[in-house]
Amino acid sequence: MNILILGGGGREHALAWAVMQNPKCDKLIVAPGNAGIAQIATCASLEIDNGGAVVRFCDEEAIDFVIIGPEAPLAAGVADRLREAGFHVFGPSQAAARLEASKHFTKEICDAANAPTAGYAHFTDAEAAKAYIRAQGAPIVVKADGLAAGKGVIVAMDEATALEAVDDMFGGGFGDAGAEVVIEEFMQGEEASFFLLCDGQTVLPIGTAQDHKRVGEGDTGLNTGGMGAYSPAPVLSPEVAQRALDEIIQPTMDEMARRGMPYQGVLYAGLMIENGAPRLVEYNVRFGDPECQVLMMRLGAQALDLMLAAAEGRLYKEQVNWAEDHAMTVVMAAKGYPGAYDKGSVIQGLESLPATSSQMVFHAGTKEVDGQITASGGRVLNVTARGDTLADAQARAYEMVDAIDWPEGFCRRDIGWRAL
Repeated sequence: MNILILGGGGREHALAWAVMQNPKCDKLIVAPGNAGIAQIATCASLEIDNGGAVVRFCDEEAIDFVIIGPEAPLAAGVADRLREAGFHVFGPSQAAARLEASKHFTKEICDAANAPTAGYAHFTDAEAAKAYIRAQGAPIVVKADGLAAGKGVIVAMDEATALEAVDDMFGGGFGDAGAEVVIEEFMQGEEASFFLLCDGQTVLPIGTAQDHKRVGEGDTGLNTGGMGAYSPAPVLSPEVAQRALDEIIQPTMDEMARRGMPYQGVLYAGLMIENGAPRLVEYNVRFGDPECQVLMMRLGAQALDLMLAAAEGRLYKEQVNWAEDHAMTVVMAAKGYPGAYDKGSVIQGLESLPATSSQMVFHAGTKEVDGQITASGGRVLNVTARGDTLADAQARAYEMVDAIDWPEGFCRRDIGWRAL
C-alpha cells in the first residue's frame, strides 16, 4: 500500500522507520519530512494544515493510508476532509481533537465522565484569573487553553510566577492559545505517559513511557518539548495502568461517543501517579515526541498493522506483542534551547553510527545543506537505543551521543534517572 505521513519531526521519523519495516508498505511519502527522513522515504512539500491540499495530494499519489503526526492538522480538521474523500486515516476528527486543542473542553469531559483530574477554574479575563491565584496560593499550574506547541504550561512554585504567567498569556505571549486560561491545582506524584489506540469503540493499550520535560539535569530549569524518554515506565505498573483505563480512559471514550464525536487514533494520557492512584494531567491526540521514538523502537513493524486496524475499526481483533525489553531516547538540542538558539550548525559523525532495530538516530530538526546535515530547530536529534535492561539501553544511547561531533549541541546526561 501507498502511505503518507504528515509531519517533519522526530516523531514522524520514528513512525516512518517503523512503517518501512512492514512489508505492507510499498511506497512511503512524508510531508514535509526532514534530512533524516529523506534517507528512508520520499519527502514532499505540502501545506499539511490544508485539508483540501492534502486530499488533492493523496489523489495524485494514489495514497491508501494517511498517518497524521502533529496536532495542528488534526485541530484544523484534516482527518475529516480525508475521511470524507474516502481515505483511511489515522488521527481523530476535528471535534475529537479538542481533547488536546482545548484544556477547558478536556476538563468538561472529565467532569462529565467522573474521571479523576486536578481541580481547576477557567478564565477569559486576566484580573479574575489573578484573583483566583491569590485566593488559592502557590504552587499552582497555569495553562493556555489552546495549542501552544507543548509550551503553554507554567508550573508556578510561587504566586509571582503564576501572576506573571497570566499576564503573559492574556498579553499574547502564546498567541491565540492564551486567549483563555485554565488554572489547576498542583498535583503531587510522578508523571508518566500512557498510550492507547482507539477506533471509536475499542481501546487498546500500546505502551507506557516517561518523558523528561525540564531542560536541566535532575528535572531542573525551563520546560521544553521533551529532552528524552524511556519505555516502559515502571511507575505505570499493570495495576496502575488498568486503574487508569477503568477510571479515566474508558469513561472519557464513552463520553466522547455519547456526544457524537467517537475517538479514532492514538490517545496519549499524561498521568500523575501518587500512591498507586492515577489522575489525568492532560490528553494529547497524537503520539508524544520524544515518547513516540521509544514506542516505535519497541513496536517495530507491527505499529503499521495496529494503526491500520484503528483506522478501519477492527481493533477488537488486535493484540500488541511486546518484547521484554527497554528503550531510551536522548534528545540533542541546540545550545540556548528552549530560549534563543542559532540554526545552521553542521552535525558530523552521524554516518558512522548504527541504524538497526536496536540503535537509531531519529532526526527532529535537521536539513541537508550542500551534502551536510545541519541543525534547523531547537530539538535536533533523538538518539535512541534498546536493551535488555534500561541501564543497557541508556549505555548504548549515550555511547552514540558521544560519537556525534556537534559542539553547538547539548543533551541531558541523566535520562532515565528516576527509574534507574
